Amino acid sequence: MKTRRVRIAAFAFALFATFAPGARAAPPVAKDALVREVGTLSVTIDGSRHTLESLIVRPPGDGPFPLALIAHGAPRDVAQRGRFAVSSLGPQAEEMARRGWAVAVVLRRGYGSSTGDVTESAGPCGRPNYVAAGREGAKDLRAAVESLRAFPFVDASRILIVGVSAGGFAALATAADPPEGLRAVISFAGGRGSPSPGVVCEDNALVRAFGAFGETARVPTLWVYAENDSYFSPGLAQRFHDAFTAAGGKAELIVVGPFGDDGHTLFSRRGTAIWRPLVDDFLRKTGLPTWDAPPADDAKAELASPRELASDAGRKAWRDFLGAAPSKAFAVGAGSAWGWRAGRNSLDDARQQALESCQRGGARCHIAAEDDELVTP
Repeated sequence: MKTRRVRIAAFAFALFATFAPGARAAPPVAKDALVREVGTLSVTIDGSRHTLESLIVRPPGDGPFPLALIAHGAPRDVAQRGRFAVSSLGPQAEEMARRGWAVAVVLRRGYGSSTGDVTESAGPCGRPNYVAAGREGAKDLRAAVESLRAFPFVDASRILIVGVSAGGFAALATAADPPEGLRAVISFAGGRGSPSPGVVCEDNALVRAFGAFGETARVPTLWVYAENDSYFSPGLAQRFHDAFTAAGGKAELIVVGPFGDDGHTLFSRRGTAIWRPLVDDFLRKTGLPTWDAPPADDAKAELASPRELASDAGRKAWRDFLGAAPSKAFAVGAGSAWGWRAGRNSLDDARQQALESCQRGGARCHIAAEDDELVTP
């Protein structure tokens, strides 16, 4: 996997590496020792009360631990917003928690079971307002931080926001109007407004939005994109970066080689071996906690593919399923029909959605695997 680095305003990182008294390297926290809690956060946004679906993963003990907030993306199909689940980002949350962070995955308004309407949409494709969209998403992230600040195990003087896609865009908008204690931002494939592969609504307007956020964003930021990102190409990412840094923002852009069928999915459990060292390097340069050396990768389940999977596409889907996040199910049916879902709120949700996907062509389907176990029909 080749990696191309673009280093602009790299001098900024040295400034932050010198004053982080709580940053110390340590062995990875054992995954089995992590404390996990699925629930909701009570927040106030624009004077209204909301509950936001949340997953908190942290090391054992009282802490306090630095806080990492993980911000999800947005689907091209708006009907999928209600099917978002905090568990889909559980493996990434565990990665950060094993470094010594209290990690919160929080669904913004209108996603999953979070209350309220989605207010972060950019509007019509011909006239998008990306600045407003980013600022609306940032409201949810700041509100989540304020709620989490009250938890006794949180060290709110050291806050990191990690966002993917629209969540990365919202994270950079948050950096432009930061909550107290925000120390850094990591954006994976950050952006908005791609209705179909290779298409971005009014790309010049999107570039200008990155420039607008760069005018006041002063914390160090890391941006990671893949060469085969179907939403935001490396060339467009470079334009985002140029606008942001020209306005005064501090950023390091890293473009890695192609990842899977679509590099937009790099920030996933399957992509950990690629993005893990990039995150480690950034945390060390910014004086934020990480481990002495990364843990050995967990072994993937090696399950024989169901006999119904006769097509190359089906067998590839099976391999992807084995490396996907927990709360997952794989369904198969006659005629090499298949469908799978991962990172759902529960196994029941995963089963239902996998069966729905498999049955779209009219096939009669059954569940062949759940998490890392085969299921006998």
